[in-house]
This record gives sequence, structure tokens and C-alpha cells, in this order.
Amino acid sequence: MRRKYKKNANSRIPNVASVVLTVMCFAGVTFGAQQARRSPINTHTALQQAQGASTPSEQSAAGPEALHLIVDRSLVITSPVQIKRVSLANPNICDAIVVSPREILLNGKKAGATSLVIWGQSGEMQTFDVYVDLDVLELSNDIRNTFPNVPVKVQVSKDLVTLSGHVSSPEVADKILELAQSMVPRKEDVVSLLEVPAPPTGEVLLKVRFAEVDRSAITTFGVNLMSIPPAKNVFTTSTQQFSPPGVQSGSIAGMGSSGAGGGSGLSIQNLLNIFIFRPDINLAATIQALQTRNLLQILAEPNVLTQSGKPASFISGGEFPYPVIQSATTGFPAITIQFHQFGVRLDFTPTITQDGYIHLKVKPEVSSLDYSNALVIQGFTIPAISTRRVESEMDLRDGQSFVIAGLMDNRVTRQLSKVPGLGDIPLLGKIFQSYNLNKSKTELLVLVTPQIVHPLPPGEVPSGPQFPMRFLPPVQAPKGSASGR
Repeated sequence: MRRKYKKNANSRIPNVASVVLTVMCFAGVTFGAQQARRSPINTHTALQQAQGASTPSEQSAAGPEALHLIVDRSLVITSPVQIKRVSLANPNICDAIVVSPREILLNGKKAGATSLVIWGQSGEMQTFDVYVDLDVLELSNDIRNTFPNVPVKVQVSKDLVTLSGHVSSPEVADKILELAQSMVPRKEDVVSLLEVPAPPTGEVLLKVRFAEVDRSAITTFGVNLMSIPPAKNVFTTSTQQFSPPGVQSGSIAGMGSSGAGGGSGLSIQNLLNIFIFRPDINLAATIQALQTRNLLQILAEPNVLTQSGKPASFISGGEFPYPVIQSATTGFPAITIQFHQFGVRLDFTPTITQDGYIHLKVKPEVSSLDYSNALVIQGFTIPAISTRRVESEMDLRDGQSFVIAGLMDNRVTRQLSKVPGLGDIPLLGKIFQSYNLNKSKTELLVLVTPQIVHPLPPGEVPSGPQFPMRFLPPVQAPKGSASGR
């Protein structure tokens, strides 16, 4: 009998357990939430599922439970009891579709938040706060693939995307921000909290060497023939290239002779460099035969010190005045004087980067006055400016140098003038020809060396320059005089 009693008792245990589980399901179980798909979602948005162990009174005391889903994604909520009614506060944010008596399908439509209320057959009610967030999974993958060594965290709340983490430079932070703004509906919805390390500070000393060699060779040749009174026939021949003589009435200027009866004469403004006169035949000639060799060498070694990220400039040269005509209220133009700089000029901006390089923007310039192309206006000679300028950017280590070379200017100018017909006669035609041959060659080399320097301690003072001669000694006070008088 005992063995039979035990057998009957054991057989009734599963029935009691099933009754207890059934009572728990209908008395104290609330609605649960589960995902409708198995594909990965944004790792930074947590899906808080509704648990089935809290009573409606406990749920109301704790507040509505939160459900997170992504735009254009779905979420399934499963209820242990049959659903009687569903209410959604804002259908524009998400849709709530009852797909079965115990299941509700939520579809995210746009970023935002709304409330979901579900009633069961027995009148029990539960409220959910539904948050629909943007899908930033693709953005996270793009940032990870583009910058694999940069730990960037992407968080989303409704339609707001937040970027956080440490980046190596401001340029990388700007690139990540541009990438995030290109993948959201509005650029204003991206907030960058990326931490950029402070740029290293220090002073940069720039050592620059300008080396310029300007060579020119000029060759000129020309002949002006003239018949001087009292010859019966007064004439001149010239190619009009080198100050030809002019015909005028009266005496010959500067020669101390005059024609009879105040006849016509010749005016010679420039005798050139060779003058030949044959008095027996009253024939004269002015000859221009000259060779010129010019050499100009410029060597400048400016040293400029500035702070990282701050521009600095240097100029060694001068300023030349030139007139400027301006309108006046009286109706007569007024002439004012302005100045223009020339010489050796250097503009640069150094920036010390995080990896120890010096990013350098450098603009050296060498200019000089060019009187060969000068302009004469009402007696004022305004020279032209010959300028050689270079502008470049590069990254250098501390103490490294770069050279800007190959700045060469070779020019050949030849001007030939001749008298038609007479200038084509062999040998003798050279008298009726004149020419000017100008050859110039300019070479410029710029050597730049940046260095990172630091101020000396207060106790260290550099020695001053050594002067070849001593200055006058200080005045000594006469003996016996009181101090302070």
C-alpha cells in the first residue's frame, strides 16, 4: 500500500506544477517585447524588453517601459493574454499593427518618440515609451573602415547623432564630421564631441639664405653721318636709334660756327662715344660702339623667429617714391607721393604638428629696381620693378632644409635698324646700320631651414658681439666731488 501511495503522489506533482504556472501567467504576467528579426542593429541603442514578472501596479509605479527601434526597422511585442485594444500617440513616428491576438508589430517610420498603450481582455493595461532612432550602423562601419586606428563612438538619440572619442589631429576630426553629416538628413543633427589633443607650442626659428646672381652683356653699334656748314650741301644720315643730329636755323649748337646769313645748321644733342670731324670736306660722324658687362650678386641670410601658428615677415631693402595723380575738388589734378617696397622679403607661417613635423608656408621674394624699363612722365623717372617670387608649403623635421633652385631667367634682345637700300650694300652698308644686343641671365637660389627653439633659462645670457675697436670709456667723476652732485 505504501508503494502504491507514493506512486499516486508522484503522479499528481506535475499536475500541481502546471496549475501553479497557469495561475502565474494569468494573474501577474505583463506584456513582453522581442525583436522581429535576427539581423544586427545599432550597438549603441539598447532594446529594453518588457519583462513578464511585474504586476500592473508595479509597472505603473515604476513608469512606462522603454522600447527602442530603428527607422525602417520592425519590432514584435508578444502578450501572454489576448489583446483587446491598442493606442499609439503619434502614428507618424511608428505604426502599431496587431498581427495576431497575442502579437503586435511596430514599424519605425521616422526618428522621434511616442507612447504605446495595450489593453488585455481582462482589462489589464500596460504603457510603453517607444523611441525610434536613426540607423547609424552604416556610419559606424564607414568610420571604422576609413579610420581604423581612431576609436570613435557613435551614439544616436532620436534624430540626433553624437560623435565622441579621441582623434589624432583636428584634420581627422573634421573628416569624420563631414562623413557623418553626409549620411544624415540634416547636417545640424550631428554633434561632434571628439577630443583633439592640444597642439604643441613653441617658437620656430627660420634660417633663410637668398643667393642671386644677375649678369648682363650689352653690345651697341651705330653711325650717324652729317655734313656741317659752310658746306654747300648740309645733310645727315641716321637710323634714328642713337640720338641723331637735328637740323635747325642759326648756328650749330656747341660748335662755335654759324652759317652765312643765319642759314640752317645742325643740333647735336649727344656725341655718343666716338666723334670724328673732317674740316676740309666739312664731314662729321658720331659713332656708338660700346660693350657693357654688368654683374649683380645678392646674398642675404635673414633669421626670423615666431610662435607656432603665427605669421612672420622680414624685408631687407628700401622704398622708392613715385607720383600718383589724384582728382581734386578744384578741378586741377593733385600729385601725391607714395612709396613701394623692394629688396629681399620673406613671409612665412610655421605650425608644429602633433607628430613633430613643422608645417611651413613660405613666400620668399627678391625684387630690384629696373631702370632699363623705366617710365618718364613729365620729368619724373619711374623705374620698373624686377621681382622673383616663390610660394610653397611643405612638412619638415626639426633642422631639415629644403632648397628652391632652378629659378633662372635667360633673355636675349637684339634690335637692328638700317637705312633701306644703303644698309644692304656689302661691307659699306654697315655704316648705314645700327644694332643693340642685350643678353641677361639671372639665377636665384633659396635655402630654408626651420628649427624649434626654446627660451634660455633666466641665468643663461648669450654673449654679445665682438667689436673690433673699443668704445670711449665712461666719464670719471672728479676726485673730491660729493656723490649725487
